[in-house]
Amino acid sequence: MKIFYFTGTGNSLAVAKQFRADLVSIPQAIKENIPVYKDDAIGIIFPLYCLNPPKMVRAFLKQARFQTNYLFAVATYGNQAGAAMQELQNTVKNYGFQFDYMNTLLMVDNFLPNFEIAEEIALLPQKRTQECLEQILADVSQRKHYIPEVTKQDESFSAMCIPLMKQQDKGENAKAFTVNDRCTLCGVCAKVCPANNISLSTSVTFQNRCESCYACIHACPQNAIHLANEKSSLRWRNPFVTLAELIQSNQ
Repeated sequence: MKIFYFTGTGNSLAVAKQFRADLVSIPQAIKENIPVYKDDAIGIIFPLYCLNPPKMVRAFLKQARFQTNYLFAVATYGNQAGAAMQELQNTVKNYGFQFDYMNTLLMVDNFLPNFEIAEEIALLPQKRTQECLEQILADVSQRKHYIPEVTKQDESFSAMCIPLMKQQDKGENAKAFTVNDRCTLCGVCAKVCPANNISLSTSVTFQNRCESCYACIHACPQNAIHLANEKSSLRWRNPFVTLAELIQSNQ
């Protein structure tokens, strides 16, 4: 089994690590640009941003081709999944393939403009993340076929997020980030950025390729990167993923 994953703060990588599979980060796969991937089973694991896969994940699925008997996708999210999976299934059909199994997994929401990290951590027992993941692992092991049903409410949530997604896809969100004088120019922010969007000289500079994953903000060892409208000064990295693993994934 081979799994391709995208991770900003470690949630999706923590999920991918629980499968018995060869793991390949999507930023690295895009750079390698291998035309066809072959395996008995192939999975795509990614977070949802604005109820959609990250821009880089969508680009990877558009360029990649898979030769496999079983193709599955798991999306991590923190609040609402909307119609994300059904919309993704409809999209990839245009590329000549479809998923046999799709599911979502509720985890910590680290979207700082909307959520307080301490409150999100406190909610983890209610989200039953590991219990739900065990079911997904069993489903995939048994090669179960499943696509989530979409409700009218799901469709409404996704429709409301379209303007946010279009804004996010411009790649300019990081230009609103501020860096305070606690910054030591250690370079961690640049190393964890999957889009190579950060450069260092006498200061930290953000370009226009931002994926809005907030990896740089959450991973900064000095807590020096901030949003003007953030709800939390506390940062999050999945406890089952090391900083070295994030750097390795996104280099």
